[in-house]
Amino acid sequence: MNDTSGSGASPEAASTLDAGAEKPSAPTAARPANLRALIGDVHEWWTVHVIGQVDQAEVTERRREDGKLSEHYLFMTAMAGGIAILGLLLSSPAVVIGAMLLSPLMGPIMGLGFALAIGDWAWLKQSVLTLVIGSVLAVLLCAVLVFISPIQTITSEIAARTRPNLFDLFVALFSALAGAYAMIRGREGAIVGVAIATALMPPLAVVGFGLATWNFTVFSGALLLFVTNFITIALTAFGMAKLYGFRAKLTKGQSQAQSFAVLVVFVALAIPLAFSLNRIAWETNAQRIVRSEIREQFDARSQLDLLEIDFAAAPVGIHAVVFTPVLRPEIEQAVAASLAERLGETVTLDLVQYEVGTNDSAAERAQLSAARAREEREASARAEALAVRLSLAAGVPTREVLIDEARRRALVRAKRLDGASLATYRALEARIAAGEPDWTIELIPPAGTLPAAIPFDGGELTEAGQAALNVTGWAAQRLGRGVVLIGPTGEGEAVAEALRGEGVAVSVRSGAGVLRPVWASEEG
Repeated sequence: MNDTSGSGASPEAASTLDAGAEKPSAPTAARPANLRALIGDVHEWWTVHVIGQVDQAEVTERRREDGKLSEHYLFMTAMAGGIAILGLLLSSPAVVIGAMLLSPLMGPIMGLGFALAIGDWAWLKQSVLTLVIGSVLAVLLCAVLVFISPIQTITSEIAARTRPNLFDLFVALFSALAGAYAMIRGREGAIVGVAIATALMPPLAVVGFGLATWNFTVFSGALLLFVTNFITIALTAFGMAKLYGFRAKLTKGQSQAQSFAVLVVFVALAIPLAFSLNRIAWETNAQRIVRSEIREQFDARSQLDLLEIDFAAAPVGIHAVVFTPVLRPEIEQAVAASLAERLGETVTLDLVQYEVGTNDSAAERAQLSAARAREEREASARAEALAVRLSLAAGVPTREVLIDEARRRALVRAKRLDGASLATYRALEARIAAGEPDWTIELIPPAGTLPAAIPFDGGELTEAGQAALNVTGWAAQRLGRGVVLIGPTGEGEAVAEALRGEGVAVSVRSGAGVLRPVWASEEG
């Protein structure tokens, strides 16, 4: 007889127990198999019913056609650039949208992405060449238009395209996804909407503006925005093409070389984008720091009503409006110093405080908003009155007076008035500027003769000499012309030093008699 007391169970019971112990592991073992089967089914569906429905040869051929350097491409790029810069100068979004619709730059950029996907380096080089030539043509045309234009003010439309931000990246990403999908699936009617959203041409127009006005900040910022959009679109098109099965028929060695080359291209293209993202991250963090720092200076009943940060300014400009029951005018300098330390950059802070009670704050804010609106209307009326005064002084229609309310700057180019000297125009400008101390008034005179002499007495400027010096410096600044001083060398050098301090290009030529100024182009 076998002793079963030690085992505690019969062989049949043990077998039953073993079977029961194995049952819980069965679903666990089946789950990876089911998951693999599901993945296989999805892969088969995608390969057969999605990739299999795409005519890759036809799609590739259409992309090649869109990216070719042709007369049509160059003409439409030039026209789009011209329309874009005019819309930006006039601050007209409708005109800018028209330029986006005309711009054919999407073709070579999408071609670049598809060429990377299939490893066609000849097509890749052709796409890059087409894009570069079209972009340079647009930039140069825009620069010429800005150079000959009387309007060279940085408008809100221009300023908005000088610094790429996170929203620009998402716009380019989603537009590229929609564009690549439409191209691959043969639904290219959607490209019109994509062209509007991506906005490749306006940044190029702003690059031309920066080149014409010699403003490196505008030039570099707009160029970075264009490169950011261009890189995002090209890489997204590459990814979509790969997803839809666009491949190159290469040997293993060629495939590895292609992968290495694509990696090098990606790294090279990602460098400016990395700088952009780093700046975007810094600005996002800076906004949080500024908001937190200002709120910490007031009690819980206070409210930060408005916060505007101009990161393009040097130093960084901050304007904030706070509703508070207790005014604290003494904290502005302390907050500015603290922000400069925390941000690592110099800042200028304009902190406006409105005193409000703790009761019926909504009504009080409404009253304050109405008061601000009234102030804005009064400021607009003053600007219109200033334009009328300048037009009368300059002898030109009001529409020829340039008014920048945001920067409180007014400019007008005067017509020639019978018997008026440069001193007359300077006096007119000074008289108008005296009535508007918060404004920068510039009255550009017609080209005229400089004062006949800058007299000295005993080695010192006379009163008449100082007046002549003032007129000479003012006229040279307004007209952007150089001056030659002819006369005694010592007196000439003294006057030249004063003029150079005002940013005037001056040269001195020894001569007999009193010191007299002449325009550099009229010397001799």
